[in-house]
Amino acid sequence: MTEDLYHRPFGEATMAPARTRVLDAALRLMREAGLVGATTKEIARTARCSEAVLYKYFGSKENLFVEVLRTRLPRLDPPRAGGPETVAAILAAYCRRAVAFYAETFPIAASLYAEPALRARHFEALRELGAGPHVPLRHLEEYLREERDAGRVAAGADPRAAAALLLGACAQRAFAHEATETGRAPDSDEEFAEAIVGTLLGGLTRDAEG
Repeated sequence: MTEDLYHRPFGEATMAPARTRVLDAALRLMREAGLVGATTKEIARTARCSEAVLYKYFGSKENLFVEVLRTRLPRLDPPRAGGPETVAAILAAYCRRAVAFYAETFPIAASLYAEPALRARHFEALRELGAGPHVPLRHLEEYLREERDAGRVAAGADPRAAAALLLGACAQRAFAHEATETGRAPDSDEEFAEAIVGTLLGGLTRDAEG
């Protein structure tokens, strides 16, 4: 259901329920104008409803943004320890999802960085909702700690630092994926993920099996 909504042209959603129309309009306008430029007034106008209806369903622009992230953009669910896959396979899959997630969210959130005070207020509101850029870092740190405790990464590994290194690389990839050296073809996301994870695990699993 979510995938169909995500790929559906906006015009086909105009007769959908108001909540769906608001989400579709919010995604469209946030992509075009960024989070700051996509005002609730313009989102409501594009969704063909009133701002009162928008606030009835979502309460605030931050709540609406979180719901757009949850239902309209690539998911960045936390990795799970204890399964049959290797640490390398789990991290590579997570790395690919992170690149896709950041590639979609950067154009939306980038406008916040031109307004430091607004950015601080926005991220504080997201934290109160249990959302925000700190959440993937915490999830990945918790996963790596579980794998360390299970002996699948080295006992001396720092889960928080490793999580920051991996997500930082994914964010950089998403931010600058179109910038390549002259004469050098860009790596695919699969090649990128394998290289990053292989390098990271070289330090995490020296004394343990990956």
